[in-house]
Amino acid sequence: MQISVKTDNRTQMIDITSQVRQAIDESGIKDGLVHIYSMHTTAAITINENADPTVEIDMLKTINKVIPFDDHFKHMEGNSAAHIKVSLFGPSELIPLEKGSMVLGTWQGIFFCEFDGPRTRRVNVKIIPD
Repeated sequence: MQISVKTDNRTQMIDITSQVRQAIDESGIKDGLVHIYSMHTTAAITINENADPTVEIDMLKTINKVIPFDDHFKHMEGNSAAHIKVSLFGPSELIPLEKGSMVLGTWQGIFFCEFDGPRTRRVNVKIIPD
């Protein structure tokens, strides 16, 4: 199954936990693994706190400071910073599935991380049964 994600900013974190839960429900699979994969070289997937939106703000502020957009990169498209950020965050997450629910901590959510937006993106969700 694929999830479509529309981003509005150059860098953005979007909580996609509910869309992943919907994919799990539609699959009918109760136990196994859930693999969430960004199908882009300039967008990542991560797990972090989704209770306080200031966490997302702090994360983006810090990653943009550590890897600035214009640092005299050689890549001609002008989005080298996005490629580097994805390599640090990673394109995917793998989450255990038990009794139809993802095994996440109390404050954890799944985030799509846009580093070269705004764009419409695709995320692949694969539910692998036990």
